[in-house]
Amino acid sequence: MSGFTRGLTSSVGLKFLMGITGGLLVLFVIGHMLGNLQVFVGREQLNAYAAKLQGLGGLLWVIRLGLFGIFAAHVLTGIVLTLKNWKARPVAYARQEALQSTLFSRTMIWSGLALFAFIVYHLLHFTILPKDAALLMDDGHVDVYGMLIAGFEQPAVTISYVIAMLLLGFHLVHGITSMFQSLGWNAPKYETLTRRLGIGLAGLLVLGNVAMPLAVLFGAIGGQS
Repeated sequence: MSGFTRGLTSSVGLKFLMGITGGLLVLFVIGHMLGNLQVFVGREQLNAYAAKLQGLGGLLWVIRLGLFGIFAAHVLTGIVLTLKNWKARPVAYARQEALQSTLFSRTMIWSGLALFAFIVYHLLHFTILPKDAALLMDDGHVDVYGMLIAGFEQPAVTISYVIAMLLLGFHLVHGITSMFQSLGWNAPKYETLTRRLGIGLAGLLVLGNVAMPLAVLFGAIGGQS
């Protein structure tokens, strides 16, 4: 057991854990985006989707707690790896390392921490804090469509969301490529492919996630839909 613990807390083990948790979080972001994009179909579609999620009851909280655990492990692993790298980095090679790395890789910890702060705000704004009674439907469910419209009609909310999604894309450009490397799936001949996959997937996620708030802010959806 001690050998397993030592392996898990080694740099290789931590990078593997970072890759696994990062991959799971990417899958969640994709699912979250696909759910949110249903706002373009209309009020009934989005509210039906939200009602199905709420219908999971206790299982939904199990999923939420599981996601929180994965996210916490990813954040803590990133912090530990960053501290290890800072401690091990020879000062004499600082300039050379900067030349060999990328802006995306050098700012991973900061984009990650900024995203953590945004997620806390996002959960408080759309999930945890009590909802306005005006957003309750006759069946007692929250009018999620109306809640999103009301939220993203506020420029400050939309701007903060768009900035966070840009940070997410910035984080994923390096994160997805690094995930393949951490899991041992990044042979030299596939390096260009995985890098392009990271850029492409990050771009799609940013576009998909900012489409909804921008459409609301500029009046493309909302009102009596």
